[in-house]
Amino acid sequence: MPSEILINSNAREIRVALTENNQLAELFIEHQAHKGIVGNIYKGKVTKVLPGMQVAFVDMGLDKAGFLCANDIDITRIPESKKKDWAVNQNTTSCQDENSILSDEDSSIGQVKHQVPIQALLEEGQEVIVQVTKNPLGTKGARITMHIGLPGHYLVYLPNSSETFVSRRIESETERTRLKTILQETENLGGGYIVRTAGQGCKKNDFESDLNFLHRLWERLQKKSEETPPCNILYKDLNLTFRSMRDLVTNNVARIVLDCELEYKSCLKFCKDYLPHICSNIELYQESPPIFDYFGIEIEINRALDRKVWLKSGGYILIDQTEALIAIDVNTGKYVGNCDPEETILKTNLEAVKEIVFQLRLRNIGGIIIVDFIDMVREESKEAVWIGLTQSLKNDRSRTTILKISELGLVEMTRKRSRESLVQTLCNTCSYCDGKGHSKSPTTICNEIIRSVQRISTDNYLNRKSVTIEMHPCVYDIFFEEEISFLEEAEHEYGLEVKLKKNHEIHQEKYNILID
Repeated sequence: MPSEILINSNAREIRVALTENNQLAELFIEHQAHKGIVGNIYKGKVTKVLPGMQVAFVDMGLDKAGFLCANDIDITRIPESKKKDWAVNQNTTSCQDENSILSDEDSSIGQVKHQVPIQALLEEGQEVIVQVTKNPLGTKGARITMHIGLPGHYLVYLPNSSETFVSRRIESETERTRLKTILQETENLGGGYIVRTAGQGCKKNDFESDLNFLHRLWERLQKKSEETPPCNILYKDLNLTFRSMRDLVTNNVARIVLDCELEYKSCLKFCKDYLPHICSNIELYQESPPIFDYFGIEIEINRALDRKVWLKSGGYILIDQTEALIAIDVNTGKYVGNCDPEETILKTNLEAVKEIVFQLRLRNIGGIIIVDFIDMVREESKEAVWIGLTQSLKNDRSRTTILKISELGLVEMTRKRSRESLVQTLCNTCSYCDGKGHSKSPTTICNEIIRSVQRISTDNYLNRKSVTIEMHPCVYDIFFEEEISFLEEAEHEYGLEVKLKKNHEIHQEKYNILID
């Protein structure tokens, strides 16, 4: 599957598009004023430990404290005295360790799940070295970990581990074993490793530059941490352009095209030093139309912000994002099929599967995802859809977990989220509807106004003769079209003179009642 990386950069932002078969597959955007911090390493100070939730908050010198879970604590970095004190208190001498595999977007990281409570490991004021795994989202601070991982092109170096892991996207057991053997045979420099997807098919000498660079980097970090006061950054990850070279380039990438000459020269220098084998694939875009217009990327970005996505058959999917989860609904739409309803439904669902996976990657949708497929009667149809979804997700670099289709035709899944979705990056919550996606109709507001006037009329202690009501022009027009009789009723039944007044600056759902 031939791929290309297209990079549009200027003084304000960097945009990177990964295309597969001439179709936009993934989009990355970094605003210069609001850069992401995933991958950055900080020397922090624990500000609060919450035993009831088994989490701690760490001040890293940012606007919001980082969020550190108990299982993200590297127990090997905790003084033995702390662990022994807890062991004595618990009348035990050891903890049962259980190996678990966690994954970044294309790799698996070995971590030890310990049973020592967080209050026995951390205390307020304690200094810790942490790495950001998720950018701050909304009101939440950054998600952080003490399990440090330094990424190279072929490898991720785990300085506090001793295990070797292989990317989950390398499926051949023979190849996985070969790669592990190569690293085990290299000079023992300490630490553990993850072989990234780009390392598939590589030989021992291919890993040497990564090994040397990453070990030197870790040595510099350790020295800097001794000299740096807490609440400061120790390591800042590469900018989006260089990260794309490091993380996205595989054997499938045919070329990298940049539209900025200065960035092009910087990339050539970077690749000559660290990735010499891809220098010949780097090109400078010199056509007159903007690069994203020329390759049709701009149109795809605008489509990726729509709620409704049409399928080729005439069906469509609806994508709704809430605070708790993402809901995706599949509909047959204009597609009516030929004769067998089950075949019509199956075809629509299978077509929707490919589009859903495409949209998840393009929009960078993460968290809990619920897909409401069209109800299928046959078990083999449900199985075909589930297999199709599983197969389509194999090209996704983010870790996903999928449950079987339920009796209601729902698929529950999770997708790892480390940065904002495309909508969160490019859009603001609507200031008019406050993100609800709808507002009360003018007729509804008219009825609310009438009830408010009726309530005023029952307040006998108020000595009033007239009221003036300010409202949005569209509500004002509906009043005279549908509720003009109320003015007469108010005067005869309530003894009130009601005056209506337009206010162009007032919200459609708001109104002011002024008692004269």
